[in-house]
Amino acid sequence: MKILIPVYKTGDDMSWASKDYNDKNWSPERVNTSDKIFWSRTHLDLRKVENEVLPLGLQIESFGSFEVYWDGILIGHNGQIPQNGKPEIPGTESSYYRIPDHLISPGLHTVALRSSQSLLPHIQRGIGYKLDPYNSLLTSPLVTMSYMNLMAGAFLIAAVYYFFLYVNSKRKQWDILIFGIICFLFFSLLIMEYLKFHVTIPYSQFFIRLEIIGWLTFANALLVPLYFIIQFNFKKGKWLMAALLIALVFLYWSNYGHYDLTARLYSLAMLIASFIVVLNGIIQKEKGGFIAMLALLMSAMVNRLVVYDFGLFISFTIIVLSMLYLHSIRTSVMEAEHQNAILLSSRLQLELLKKNIQPHFLRNTLTSMMDWVEESPKEGARFIQALAAEFDIMNEISEQTLIPITKELELCRQHLSVMGFRKEINYIWEQNGIDESQLIPPAIIHTLLENGITHSEPLPENSVKFILRYVVTKEGYHQYVFETIAKNRHILTERAGGNGLRYIRTRLTESYEQNWRFDSHATENGWISTIQILKP
Repeated sequence: MKILIPVYKTGDDMSWASKDYNDKNWSPERVNTSDKIFWSRTHLDLRKVENEVLPLGLQIESFGSFEVYWDGILIGHNGQIPQNGKPEIPGTESSYYRIPDHLISPGLHTVALRSSQSLLPHIQRGIGYKLDPYNSLLTSPLVTMSYMNLMAGAFLIAAVYYFFLYVNSKRKQWDILIFGIICFLFFSLLIMEYLKFHVTIPYSQFFIRLEIIGWLTFANALLVPLYFIIQFNFKKGKWLMAALLIALVFLYWSNYGHYDLTARLYSLAMLIASFIVVLNGIIQKEKGGFIAMLALLMSAMVNRLVVYDFGLFISFTIIVLSMLYLHSIRTSVMEAEHQNAILLSSRLQLELLKKNIQPHFLRNTLTSMMDWVEESPKEGARFIQALAAEFDIMNEISEQTLIPITKELELCRQHLSVMGFRKEINYIWEQNGIDESQLIPPAIIHTLLENGITHSEPLPENSVKFILRYVVTKEGYHQYVFETIAKNRHILTERAGGNGLRYIRTRLTESYEQNWRFDSHATENGWISTIQILKP
């Protein structure tokens, strides 16, 4: 079948519907018809049609309301042309008509449209025709729509799942939220693209759907590179996102009204930005980099070779699958980190218990206890009670990651009481500005106290003083300053790598990741340690 270019004429004459009417003087351009009625005529050269393909159907893509005449015979209408003082009822952009079998024969035929376009008279949109078996015209969109609905349902389920995963996770991971939003936007894009098969859309509202599709594509063109930036730790992500946003806004402004072209350019900008990030990830030897690059290359190839209406969704599906693969890699890494954290926590629990049941400590403590019981049973009983209280607290906190600061301070005081009996030194404890609502990792102050007792000698009056101060700094850090006022031993220069300080650093990392600072050094009056914690 060969279709000639439509010709137009403003006015209203029913003789213009005739097959044999001479339209040589008609214009190939419609011009602005305002609220007037106008006609268009298109000639079709039809080949012989086999009986198997009957009945034939005619699909027309055109703006306005119109009546359709095949060789002068009315075969349908779309909307309602203004008549008898009644306003126009807008038709849809795409409509379907069955051609009576007796009107089908090889040779030239004329399709005449008696039209009005009073709601959008300034829009100069051409007329498109498609002649196929009538059943195929009706069912083909339904078949396509069924596949797209399956795809849309899969993306909707993925979006809901990742939204729930983000909401219920303790650590709010932005990549999970962004991936959920991308899946939901793509679901919305599929729905809006095929909404015309679900809902009757008047031609006057045709561009609203295209505008929504454009903004959905705009949003995805921003979020897909952002996801790759997070996954591949792209250091200049802010600059790239700023450049991408400027480019997308420029494309929107410079191509306004050219909806398909703008969407293509959005996709191209998204691919370029994603290529930059993924290539940098490959250079940095990030996991999944080659898979992501392969997906981007396949997506670009599909966009190049496949019709845009289908290529957009196929290429985007490939990209989303690669993103899903990257997320699975990240999840496995996080699971391994979680298992390592569990092992670390168990090791720290054992180390905490070991700190107080080591044979050297028990032997010396029990020996001192025997001497006290023999010399002063009353004081010996107090010694036993202090040791039992310290063990009770240690047993209570050993399996916890964070404990109240009050429990930590009670542990320190009981330990000083035990060591005062054992070493017969006057240990003095002071604390200033303590916020009793705070939580800290177990035994980190206790460890500093142990180091102060072990590596310090008493002052001339046989005393060692410990001072704990708490403040919140201007930077938002919760700061604990632990000061030992005593005489330093010479071996204190080797304390930086001691087991006690390693225990403190490991506990802080377990609870606060890298959001902490720790410093410990000698002073003229003894030793001072500072712990700073940045809490969310």
